[in-house]
Amino acid sequence: MPVLSLYHDQPDSGPISERFEKEEVLAKLKALDARARRKGLESLDPSRNALIPLGTEINADGKVTKNSYGVFHLAWRAEEDSNWASRINGELDDIKAAIKQLHGVRLRFVIWAGMGGSAEDKSMYNAVGLLSKGPRLYVLDSTDPSKLKAILADMQKRSNLPLKDVLKSTLVVGMAMGMTSYEPVVNLEKLYALYAKNGIDSKPNFIYMTLPGSLLDQFAGPRGYRRVELQLDNGNATAGRHSGPLTRGSMYPLGLAGVDLDAWIGGALLTEQDIAAAFRLAAFIDEQGRAGRNKVTLMLNKAWAGAALWTKQDFEESLGKSEEIGLKIAIGEKVKLADYHAPKDAQQDRLFVVVQLKGADGPDAEKVSLLRRKGYPVAVLQFPVKTMLSTYMQFMHYVVFGLGYLRKMNFVTQPSVELYKAITNRLFEQSNGDPRATEEWKKFQAAAVKYRGGLTLHAPFLNGGASKSAAEIFAEAARRGDYGELTFFGDMRYSPKGQRIRKALDKAAETVFRARLRKAVDVYEGPAMNHSYHEMVIGHGRCFSTVLFADKQDSFPAASYTANYHTAQFLATQMALAERGRAVCALVLKDLEAASVAALEQFFSEVARLLR
Repeated sequence: MPVLSLYHDQPDSGPISERFEKEEVLAKLKALDARARRKGLESLDPSRNALIPLGTEINADGKVTKNSYGVFHLAWRAEEDSNWASRINGELDDIKAAIKQLHGVRLRFVIWAGMGGSAEDKSMYNAVGLLSKGPRLYVLDSTDPSKLKAILADMQKRSNLPLKDVLKSTLVVGMAMGMTSYEPVVNLEKLYALYAKNGIDSKPNFIYMTLPGSLLDQFAGPRGYRRVELQLDNGNATAGRHSGPLTRGSMYPLGLAGVDLDAWIGGALLTEQDIAAAFRLAAFIDEQGRAGRNKVTLMLNKAWAGAALWTKQDFEESLGKSEEIGLKIAIGEKVKLADYHAPKDAQQDRLFVVVQLKGADGPDAEKVSLLRRKGYPVAVLQFPVKTMLSTYMQFMHYVVFGLGYLRKMNFVTQPSVELYKAITNRLFEQSNGDPRATEEWKKFQAAAVKYRGGLTLHAPFLNGGASKSAAEIFAEAARRGDYGELTFFGDMRYSPKGQRIRKALDKAAETVFRARLRKAVDVYEGPAMNHSYHEMVIGHGRCFSTVLFADKQDSFPAASYTANYHTAQFLATQMALAERGRAVCALVLKDLEAASVAALEQFFSEVARLLR
């Protein structure tokens, strides 16, 4: 079992932690879930059980429409049914055999089309090396044409095969746990067209996981693609971010990579002592947050460093709904005391969660010791050697649930994500697919402040002042924000130009926000960010959001793929934030060439000087 050690636990979270045992939370959770599965959703009355409003979806009439406690009961059911691993491996054998039978080739590649929770666990598995064997998996979580183009180019380069042969040896998986998720459909449409253009029967190459009647189902079903039930119990009781570690959506990539699924499933079967430790950590984080220390700086052991973003999503998308109390997970930081306020400073808003794997390389022990000596609140969580990542994932799910319980907050819904999607679709439809022809885009363009090198700051939602320069407007807004966000609407994972943007933004995060302002900052891609931690950005607020975009957008003519929907998402993200009164601006580069990126770097350098 993991060992949890707490330092500078003030105010004392012990009495809060004791509530979980006194109120028999785990026993009540199991009883509620069993009732929902045995007697149906109509047997659940939200007014009579405090757990029901926390982990279910409830309509305007007060009726429960979905039990989302599957994140826990899948582990309990797996314990009762020992053949889950063999079933998954058998299904994967069938999929590979179908491709081999029709096309005469082995499976070489997997393209996973999904957003947010339907994709982040796959990115995590890649990052920690779990998918190093078997077919190479690519995460397609953007409607930027350059991402799909870069993925296919990389597949051809690695295989030294023409596109037609690459497509034959590729499995395309569409996954969307929401009824309205359109991004996977956009990408599947383009891939479907590529298969047809190359004269390939794509039926054995496409599978999908979604709800009946969803946009994804409406696209894939009529084309004869295989619909795969997400859960092995054939239920619908998990949100997208809770699909890992125990649904087909999470275990299919692992099975293809040869991971021992029996051990993986066993790792997710936590003991009551494990769960008690998770609740203890939840109490510590909650008390620190209420005392103003709500920036959880995550320090992961080397083997699990790639789990940082998944962890961030799990917490923030689940717990970002409240204006009054929020929770920011700070990742990707090099811990420097100079970047933090002193422990007794009223502005000190940090606590540190250190995750260690016994006997393996962990976070810098000297820095952890220094944080403790200086008086920062620190939680050290040590797992036994050879612990499966599934154990960590399930443990963190219980921590999130524990926080939801203490804050009386539903931890399975994501209302703020739906706002940006609705605005995107409206912009796209009212302009016949050209968002730059809308009045909203014209207003956006009119609020531009030019910088050198073709870079412009668009701040229609900031009160910057007409006489101020772009850097001055940005610096002033950054000072006011509680933390920062730098989100590039484009591919930063596979395309070389996007990787260059990522380096520029990582540098800006360090020099502007951490070093100058001593503030946490997020660096990520849009619109994947909108499905990952947008709930915290838009729900709790207090963030200064910067979205970045290239005026000259890429296209993928071979797939008839333009950036129009991607452009609508870029504008809709700002409109959604502004509608909720959040501070947001945009930085638009002329293009993604070296000179434009250099102008962006110069801009952030000037902002840093203004903040000195």
